[in-house]
Formats: sequence, C-alpha cells, structure tokens
Amino acid sequence: MSRQKKVNDYGTGIPLHEVEALARVLLPEIQGFFESEEGQREFAEWKAQHQTQESEK
Repeated sequence: MSRQKKVNDYGTGIPLHEVEALARVLLPEIQGFFESEEGQREFAEWKAQHQTQESEK
C-alpha cells in the first residue's frame, strides 16, 4: 500500500499546478506595476493612508 501525500490547497480545491501556472502569469505583471511610476505613487498613497489609520488606533 502506498500512501498519497495530501496537498494542502487551503480549502480552495484548486490544484497546485493551476495555482503555480496562474502565479507565473500574474507575478511579472504585478512586479511591473509596482516598479512603474504609477505603481510607486499608488503604493506611497496606500502606505501613507495605512500609517494614518494605524496611528489613530
């Protein structure tokens, strides 16, 4: 009897190879956005807003 190793899909039901394929497509796009001027500006705005919210707590 061979045991099959259960892959943790975190309850999504999505096979790991599908998640990896999606990540290979999306990751370069996400990285490109955050390296762009627009991405840098939006991240700075988000960071400032997040810091303001944290200081209000």
